[in-house]
Amino acid sequence: MATNVSFLGPVIRGHSKKGLKKAEARRTDEVIAPHAVSVPANVSDAGPEQKDFFVERNGVRFAGTHLLIDFWQAENLNNLHAIERALREAVDACRATLLHLHLHHFSPNGGVSGVAVLAESHISIHTWPERGYAAIDIFMCGSCDPYQAVPVLRRFFGAGQVQLGEQKRGMIL
Repeated sequence: MATNVSFLGPVIRGHSKKGLKKAEARRTDEVIAPHAVSVPANVSDAGPEQKDFFVERNGVRFAGTHLLIDFWQAENLNNLHAIERALREAVDACRATLLHLHLHHFSPNGGVSGVAVLAESHISIHTWPERGYAAIDIFMCGSCDPYQAVPVLRRFFGAGQVQLGEQKRGMIL
């Protein structure tokens, strides 16, 4: 199942997160539509000395593939060591480069939130062991294949039901 949703709400612009106060935020009523993409020439046309990690598939150029995965009837969702092994194996299966892995266990029997920061982007996970549910987010650019992580993660978590959505990020039209 593929899902592409565009953001049609107000946008905060002109400030970094650091030091942003609510009173300083400027809201606009602009609509950001996926077909109204303006890409500077130096981003879309990398020169010979600049490596371009954008992907081209079926005539479409984009930054990368973003998978949103819901696992239901899943196990090992409060097992910090199993989650770490699962993320490391998923990174390897995708042929990605792990830069940093951070996991936070909310309590000995609670859920886990974490992120594997990759040279090619990230894999994040949030678990609800009491519901048998995990929300997994995989974004990768370049030649990595995020779909290779899905069977690895499903095996680790023994998910009975999997819901998968895909978004192409940074499309150049």
